[in-house]
Amino acid sequence: MKKKENHTLLKPLIDRMSSAVRLKNPAVVTKQIKKDLEELIQNGQLNLPSEFKIPQSSCYARRLLHQDEELGFVIVAMTWGPGQKTQLHDHAGIWCVEGVIEGEMSVTQYELIEKKKNLFKFVKRDVIRAGVGGAGALIPPHEHHILANALKDQPSVTLHVYGGEINRCNVFVSKVNGWYEREECELNYHH
Repeated sequence: MKKKENHTLLKPLIDRMSSAVRLKNPAVVTKQIKKDLEELIQNGQLNLPSEFKIPQSSCYARRLLHQDEELGFVIVAMTWGPGQKTQLHDHAGIWCVEGVIEGEMSVTQYELIEKKKNLFKFVKRDVIRAGVGGAGALIPPHEHHILANALKDQPSVTLHVYGGEINRCNVFVSKVNGWYEREECELNYHH
């Protein structure tokens, strides 16, 4: 599903993301996007339309801001109600940069250390609290984490720039002793 973006509000963001993606190398691209997102957010130059900031009661909301036909990258806004979070998940082998626009997020990073058929063993590595203007990057194979709204009384809003469309990912359901079972998860956009 494509969403017609408000070009006036998003043009500086889209222009800078396009320039970064043209750098091709994922490590260089994500470093530049992270720098650009932090700067745009901290300088108050990233203004999302208000409809992209409304939380949903059932789960965090994913809303498509821009899908670039030429370069293939996608920009998604996510709104997190108080206490909402993801399961441990991957990014389907696609790089991503995530920045906090409003509120505060907790990011728990995991490292995959072993796998046996459909079972995966992870070790929790870092827990990062990111406030407004904070950004981080994921480059496969280091792409496993849990995102959570760190605030218990108000929503948080994040912006995600992906190297391509992600309509499916793997989530990992905890079993025992650091082992998780993989399940495929379909991702949808909300209105």
